[in-house]
This record gives sequence, C-alpha cells and structure tokens, in this order.
Amino acid sequence: MDSAAPATLPDDPSWPQDLRTLVARGEPRRYRKGTLLIQEGDVGETLFIVLSGRVKSFSTDDRDREIVYGVYGPGEYLGEMSLDGGPRSASVITLEATVCSVVTRKTLREHIAANPEFAFELISRVIRRARLATQSARNMALLDVYGRVTRLLDELAQVQADGTRLIVERLTHADIASRVGCSREMVSRLLKDLEQGGYISVDAGRFHLAPTLPPRW
Repeated sequence: MDSAAPATLPDDPSWPQDLRTLVARGEPRRYRKGTLLIQEGDVGETLFIVLSGRVKSFSTDDRDREIVYGVYGPGEYLGEMSLDGGPRSASVITLEATVCSVVTRKTLREHIAANPEFAFELISRVIRRARLATQSARNMALLDVYGRVTRLLDELAQVQADGTRLIVERLTHADIASRVGCSREMVSRLLKDLEQGGYISVDAGRFHLAPTLPPRW
C-alpha cells in the first residue's frame, strides 16, 4: 500500500539542483517495505526518484530464482529504461519503508525542455548502468563463484580506522547468492571457510573483512 508523502526536498547539498527541481515536479509517494514499484515486462511511463529508504532491482525466472542487479538509496532513480515506451527491463521492490518522487514521462520531458543539461545527466546514468551490466556479465562468464563473491564483498566494504573493512549493509547468504548468480549453499560454504581462516567475521548481521581477501580459495 502506498500513500501521499510530505513534499519535502532532500537536504543533501550534493544533490544536483536540476534533480532537486525534478523531485519538486513529481508526486511524493510513501511505500511500505515489500511494495513492488515496477514489474518486469510491464509498460510504464513513470520514473521513481528515491528520497529515503532503499529499493532493489531484480529479475526472477520460472522457478523463482532471483538475480539482483542493484540496491539503490536516496538520490538514485529507476524506471528510466522504459521511458522510450518499451517494457520494463527489471522489477523493483522496496527493501524498507521508502519515499519516492514519482515523475511521469510528460513531466520529465517538460523538465528536460526547461533544463537541457539534465538530459546529459540522464544519459550518463543510463551509460553507467549499462557499464555495470556489462561488468556483471563479464564476471559471470569469467570468474568462478569464489571470485564473484569476494569481488562483491570488496565493492561493498568501507575501510575502517584500524585498516579492517566493514560492510554497513546487512546481507544474508541468500542476498549474496542472488547478486552473484549462485546457490545460497555455495555462498554459505565459502563464507564459512573464510570465517574459519580469519578473513571475515560477522557481528550483528554486518560483515567485517580483513584488509585483503585471498585471491584464490
């Protein structure tokens, strides 16, 4: 269930002014955790700009196996790939209570007409996502499961003052499996080996990593 949300702009000064202007043009909506914003294959004409909360972009097959393309938070927007009138290329679901500014294609076109530079921002965002998709396909083809798992952990980790690394996002083994394209059992086995080797530890659902993980296992 979604509902109207207060039309408040983000306070983060790092947000570009033209994006803040577009947020103001959209309709603020509040969504509960687990709300499906976008269904893969549907035809839609709306762009979702995340103001608070987190959402996940993913696909599933006929056996409900899931592959996750990314998790996005405030300042990110989704749905731009279908603004050409084509079907949605992925599904998007909220991972927690989330507020979005919902922008129609008509409103987006008016915004671009008034702020032509935003067209370059939109194109740049699409290109970045295409590059990430290419990198993901390359990893799936060229890296083994261990390589894909450790690359994901490395990408998510933040260096701490003591030289160790922390993944702030709480990840389950199933989350990791869906992001790297393998079974949860395989992830559990690899993480158990790394934990026994002293390379990772888990505290309150968060992963602590050694400064480097072994290149092979």
